[in-house]
Amino acid sequence: MPAEELPLARGWTKIVRSAVINAISVASTAMTTAWGRAASKSPRRRQQAELDRLRTQLALLSQEMEIKDARWAKLPARRRPHYDPIQRMQILQLKAAHGWSVSQTAERFLVTEETIASWLRRIDEEGERALVQTSEPVSKFPDFVAYLVRQLKLMCPALGKVRIAQILARAGLHIGATTVGRMLQRKLSPEEFEAESDVPNGRVVTAKHPNHVFHLDLTTVPTSGGFWVPWIPFAKPQRWPFCWWVAVVIDHASRLVVGFAVFPRRPSSFQMRSFLGRAIGKAGAPKYIIADKGKEFDCRAFKRWCKRRHIRPRYGAVGKHGSIAIIERFIRSMKSEGTRRVIISLRREAMRRELRTYMAWYNEHRPHRGLDGRTPMEVYTGRKSANEKPRFEPRSRWPRRSMCAAPAARVRGKRGAKLALAVGNVGGHAHLPVVQLKLAA
Repeated sequence: MPAEELPLARGWTKIVRSAVINAISVASTAMTTAWGRAASKSPRRRQQAELDRLRTQLALLSQEMEIKDARWAKLPARRRPHYDPIQRMQILQLKAAHGWSVSQTAERFLVTEETIASWLRRIDEEGERALVQTSEPVSKFPDFVAYLVRQLKLMCPALGKVRIAQILARAGLHIGATTVGRMLQRKLSPEEFEAESDVPNGRVVTAKHPNHVFHLDLTTVPTSGGFWVPWIPFAKPQRWPFCWWVAVVIDHASRLVVGFAVFPRRPSSFQMRSFLGRAIGKAGAPKYIIADKGKEFDCRAFKRWCKRRHIRPRYGAVGKHGSIAIIERFIRSMKSEGTRRVIISLRREAMRRELRTYMAWYNEHRPHRGLDGRTPMEVYTGRKSANEKPRFEPRSRWPRRSMCAAPAARVRGKRGAKLALAVGNVGGHAHLPVVQLKLAA
């Protein structure tokens, strides 16, 4: 029977939209499963599967941008938000890099051709009211520091004002977080302060030194397949290839990541004990281990394992916010700063490599608010913090003995130093910055 003669179900027009959503979700689930199987086979099939997955992600991102652009296009050009001078310069740089015409540039950024032509005509204007701005003259302290702060914010948009102040202090330039906020010229919400750990029986475990108290927890990291489906139970299985299970051990006193492990499905108590054994073998056994009341930890086998190693297990309160806040805060940082900024691979070794890169950056280079701007490795090893070393002083008339932004540090070399910002990264990831300040020539 020809396709056009096939009978349609009664009332099919009432469910066609739901059918489309369900069909797309089924196709996405099937594709994720196929990519996962290909990832464990020959290198050629693995590369082809990864290429197909990246092409799919690119197509979805393009569709997402088209939807957003269509929404803004409904507004008249004069009522749309204006680009600031730095953004205008970035748009003109993209125009030059892609070889776009004036009309192509205007179409992509939802402005009129006259607007782009005006930017090009006035590109060489000087002064604070210039329509297009790049670097500012390095002549006095406020202009110079504001330029460095804005450059750092442009290169690392995820950094807040407190983190920027801490990073610059580690590089040798001490500046207050409120000053950074004013220089960014917009209100930035500060990060939530980290709460201390608590236990349900009222006995507070306080870390007196590194390797005294460890925190242990599990979390899931979804792959590109995602978790959601439109039918009951409205979620895909929490296992590979839809997510990875990640176990993490954190030292309480220093916030150092002692170890991590990646599992394709929720690990058993035996697997968690094996992972803990490897972590403790490298760092040493703590006196306490704090975990939640998951079945992997709140069982006889885990308690016997701890007793043989003279470790006292402690458990967070069920359903109580903040009972294991230290490691929950780390997991939030790991996801917001790391895993959500990359495409999660379906290969376990690639996933381990991404996490290993983030953990190295977190331990060695990321200033920690709960540690007064020090890094976990500095606290763990007892090294002198980088933000306590001699600092640069760009203000030529600043009294040498006057206080600077915390922490206090003496002046390095001569006052009135002109500095250049150098931003590197760890593992080739721009979202894991390593900031240095150097004397300008």
